[in-house]
Amino acid sequence: MKNQIEENGNKTISSIDREIVLETNKLTKRFGGLVAVNQIDLKVSKGKISSIIGPNGAGKTTVFNVITGIYQPDDGQYFFKGEKISNLKPHQILSKGIARTFQNIRLFKGMTCLENVMSGQHARSKSGIWPSIFRLPSQTLEEKKIQEIAERRLKQVGLSDHKYELAKNIAYGSQRMLEIARALASNPDLLILDEPSSGLNDKESEDLVNFLNELIKEDLTILLIEHDMNVVMGISDWVTVMDEGKKIAEGKPEEVYSNPIVIEAYLGKEEEEEN
Repeated sequence: MKNQIEENGNKTISSIDREIVLETNKLTKRFGGLVAVNQIDLKVSKGKISSIIGPNGAGKTTVFNVITGIYQPDDGQYFFKGEKISNLKPHQILSKGIARTFQNIRLFKGMTCLENVMSGQHARSKSGIWPSIFRLPSQTLEEKKIQEIAERRLKQVGLSDHKYELAKNIAYGSQRMLEIARALASNPDLLILDEPSSGLNDKESEDLVNFLNELIKEDLTILLIEHDMNVVMGISDWVTVMDEGKKIAEGKPEEVYSNPIVIEAYLGKEEEEEN
C-alpha cells in the first residue's frame, strides 16, 4: 500500500505498508545554524526491536523528540501506521499509540509508583472533564480499570511490592523500570526508549534485555536509542547508525557492528576526545 501525500503543492510518495509502523521521510531539525537531524529516513517494522546508535551528539535524541512532538520538524514528515503525524503535539501523538521514556528519568518523584503508572493512561482515557468532576459511574469504572492496568504493569516490571512507595525512594534501576511501566500503561503500539540501560549495572542490563525480549511478544514494536552494544546486539532486529545528524549505516546488528564506516565514526570520536 502506498500513500500519496499532497503538501505545499508538492507530491511526496511515502512507501508505508502494513508492516511498517513508523516511517520518517527526510526528517530535518535545525537549531540556528546547527543541523541536528539532517534528512533522516527511518523505517520501523511492526513487532520488531529497532535501535538507533551513534556517538554523542549524533542527533539521536533529537530524532525522538521530533517523532514524539517535543520539537517540530523544519523539513520532512513522518507517518505512524500509515497516518501522517508530523506537527502533532506530544499528547496527540501519545493518543495515537506512541509512548516513550527519557534519557534523564522523568517521574513524578513525590507520587507513589502506582500513581506514576496510572498517570500514563490518562492521555488515552475516555472520560471527559465533567464525569471526572462529578465522579459519575462511568468515570469511577474507568478509574478502577486504570488502577488494575497500572498494577499489572508494576507486576510485570517487578515493582508490585513498591506500589505505595514514593518514586523518589526506590533504587535508580527500579526508577528506570517504573518509567517503562508508565509508558506501557498507555497500551502503546510503539514503545520508544531513550537509553534504557543508562546507569544500570551489568545484571540490571541483562534483566532489561530479557524483559524487552519478552515484551515484544505482546505484539508491541520497540524503537530505542542505546549506547551499550551488548544490549544492542542482544535485542535488536535492525540497527540504524547516526553521526553528525546523518544516517551513515543501517542493517542487522552483526552487519553494522563490522561496518568500517561505523567503526571509523566511533573510533574517530574517541580519538578527538582524547586529544
